[in-house]
Amino acid sequence: MHLEEKVSIVEAIIFASGDCIDAEKIADAAQIEYDIVDKLVKLLNDRYESSNSALRILKLDDGYQMTTRREFAPFVKTALETKKNTMLSQAALEALTIVAYNQPVTKSFVEQVRGVDSSGVINSLVEKELLEEAGRLDLPGRPVAYKTTANFLRCFQIENINELPPLPNHDNQMTIDEIT
Repeated sequence: MHLEEKVSIVEAIIFASGDCIDAEKIADAAQIEYDIVDKLVKLLNDRYESSNSALRILKLDDGYQMTTRREFAPFVKTALETKKNTMLSQAALEALTIVAYNQPVTKSFVEQVRGVDSSGVINSLVEKELLEEAGRLDLPGRPVAYKTTANFLRCFQIENINELPPLPNHDNQMTIDEIT
């Protein structure tokens, strides 16, 4: 199989999947080596860039998704008559932060950190596809654990969870004694 054919096959698979698709699935379906997938995607993105295409392929963890460039979003939204994006509430941002930095976690963990009931907030984040179930913990009651999604990565424009900024350490924070 020639390079051009491999590039076209990978492009077709990513386009047809619609959502994020794992590199391993792409490699299996295209009958190519796993290591080559990233190189072929880079070739595609170079082509899109050099031709001023509205398309690009995002890497999200170990997967890829075809998207449009950010500057075309208003036109796409208008054409598809999608709802205007709503801002996340402070409670949603707090819960999302807790999950992102500690995942997988249960609702009760989030509630313990926040100090208030977070069931509605967690459910809302699941509906927005920013969080998803990550299985059940081996604890009494087998509580559901939650983790962030590929949509979370896309919305916050990071490739993987390791790109989150570090949490501040206690050395750089004021204490209550320093204030009074």
